[in-house]
Amino acid sequence: MVKITDVYSDSRAFKAGILSGDVLVSINGNEIRDVLDYRFYLTETMVELCLSRGGEEYSVVIKKGEYDDIGLEFETPLMDKKHSCTNKCIFCFIDQNPEGLRESLYFKDDDSRLSFIHGNYVTLTNMTQQDVDRIIKMRMSPINISVHTTNPELRVKMMKNKHSGEVLKYLNDFADAGLSMCGQIVLCRGVNDGEELMRSLRDLAALYPAMSSVAIVPAGLTKFRDKLYPLTDFTKEEATQIIDMINSVGDVHKQQHGTRLFYAADEFYLKAEREIPDADYYEDYPQIENGVGMIRSLSDEFGLALDNAADATEILNKKRSVSLVTGVASYPMIKEQVSKLCSLCPNLNVEIYEILNDFFGRSITVSGLLTGRDICAQLEGKPLGEELLIPMNCLRHGEETFLCGMTVSEMSERLGVPVRTSGSDGYELAEAILGECI
Repeated sequence: MVKITDVYSDSRAFKAGILSGDVLVSINGNEIRDVLDYRFYLTETMVELCLSRGGEEYSVVIKKGEYDDIGLEFETPLMDKKHSCTNKCIFCFIDQNPEGLRESLYFKDDDSRLSFIHGNYVTLTNMTQQDVDRIIKMRMSPINISVHTTNPELRVKMMKNKHSGEVLKYLNDFADAGLSMCGQIVLCRGVNDGEELMRSLRDLAALYPAMSSVAIVPAGLTKFRDKLYPLTDFTKEEATQIIDMINSVGDVHKQQHGTRLFYAADEFYLKAEREIPDADYYEDYPQIENGVGMIRSLSDEFGLALDNAADATEILNKKRSVSLVTGVASYPMIKEQVSKLCSLCPNLNVEIYEILNDFFGRSITVSGLLTGRDICAQLEGKPLGEELLIPMNCLRHGEETFLCGMTVSEMSERLGVPVRTSGSDGYELAEAILGECI
């Protein structure tokens, strides 16, 4: 049963007499516990809703299209509380957060429903066979799974959860049911690398085509690891070996099945000082949200914008001065591409600032973990031009707040310049720099 918090005017639910405050009990006789139940049972074209108002039950019948919404809102997007993580992973980034951040930043979610709604990765450890059976019944996929290792004993050690090894059987359940999975391995030096990584790659390859892609990413290590499991960064040589291992398995899989399946995160290429592969390597970028191919994609999109800008005389002659910030990882690529743009536009001046992550530690190089504090501290007194452009991914989704709690407006006031995001891809970054649609 879930409480209805709003009913859209002129919606099917409104016309059926459903009111805010009513409780949704069931749809076509099926109990509604959360958003998965609601969406699944609402796909029928004729639905009977059982509701409760003031303790008395009533029912309505609504005729609709298969994928039409009926106009109800609930207390949370999940129509339930988030499921929290039951693990104590040796590499958990949240355990490495400093004190004094917003309370929400310390909550560890591990909710399969968020895998379908937002693409979150789940460990499966707080799921029961009943949960798995429900996902299979509803044909919910893809499901994004944090695997880390296919060695049950090692998975228990890494996640400090006695059930984390046995739930690996759910991978076979999903595969046997024909559901699609995306995998993730967070690689820890001296723990699940080397022969253990090779074992995991082979085991996950055996699940193809149900396992559709796997990202291998290095554990993010902040400076706040006191009393935590002793982990260290990979060396240049080790990063090279990891890339070669992943590509050796991926090359064979591509020859046999037409898809690479396994991808090393951009961070490994940067650590190894290896060139980021071409776009063809990443196929359709199935793991870009995991930092796989993000630099290549951004570079190619910016290059496309350059080609289009080259034919726009008005844009080429526009006088403009801006500044932008980026993390250490993407700085070389952005500097190279912006230099090409400035060569095209003689009246364009762009100051590019590489921001070091003093908040979490300088081993953290991605722009998504930059804080307002570091940006302000490193930009004060610097020439910023007409406006400052910041990466969109260093703000929380749908908000204008950095991880440290600073807002965009507070940054603007402190630095004395308008601040806005530079877009979500390379093309939008070029447009933001130019202040024009290309």
